[in-house]
Amino acid sequence: MRYNTNIVFFICLLFLTLLMPVKSIAADSIVWMEADAPPFFILEGPFKGQGYEDLISNILISHLPQYGHTHLQANISRHYQQWKQGEKACALAMYKTPERMEFAYFSIPSVFTLPTVLIIRKDRFKDFGSSEIVSLSEVLKSNNIVIGRSNNRSYGIEFDTILNRYSNKKNTYTYEGGGLTQQLFKMLSAERIDALCGLPEEAMYLAEQMGIRDQIMTLAIKENQVNNDASLTYVACSKTEWGKKVIADINNVLLQKRPTEPYRAAYERWLDPGSIPGFRKLYKDVFLNITK
Repeated sequence: MRYNTNIVFFICLLFLTLLMPVKSIAADSIVWMEADAPPFFILEGPFKGQGYEDLISNILISHLPQYGHTHLQANISRHYQQWKQGEKACALAMYKTPERMEFAYFSIPSVFTLPTVLIIRKDRFKDFGSSEIVSLSEVLKSNNIVIGRSNNRSYGIEFDTILNRYSNKKNTYTYEGGGLTQQLFKMLSAERIDALCGLPEEAMYLAEQMGIRDQIMTLAIKENQVNNDASLTYVACSKTEWGKKVIADINNVLLQKRPTEPYRAAYERWLDPGSIPGFRKLYKDVFLNITK
């Protein structure tokens, strides 16, 4: 009889528990916005998911179990829209600019890259003074060169400042749409533009995919040699209380994971082998010493 009483008590207790208000146990979610821009994010093809931002995103996500995570393919204009609307959205490896700081919070540096370069056809080398390092402002002032750029994409503060100061309808072509740099590469190959802005590993990856690697080269930018700002990018999230909390959690993960070999190797795998020793020195001496 006592056994039956215990069973009845347990059933009643379970029933009462089910009637009580229950807090949602679903994790708060982060929407990770990703542009179709290999080798940052590689969204299709044999290297799908192996871009260095794909790999670093995976590291961050695996160490943020308190959140749910979804992915959204979005161009830079869509990034801006999501942040301005206060959506629960973040993006990896964004340059920090005064404009973006108005509607997004930024982490400590999340990715360290080689700085932005001009990508040209080798047969146009003489038109750029036959020099592997050029002044962007002088190139633009000439009005003889048309440079392709992606709409709303930042190339680093120094680069952006000069590009915005001296660009006009004669010397720049602005592209917005799917494919980002891939479409500008096609225009370069077809000689519809004379140069385009991008990162060195971006240039080599896309040129190889298009079968024109032996036809293109990169030119370093004098203005990018002033400091290391052109090499530093950040995680950005909507400028809300939610975004502030997420950035704090992301910073904790970054401080733990940036010094690890898998984190560094995510970018290195897309570099020319000759660039790796210099990159590693800067990674250690510059990147890992920035902790706020």
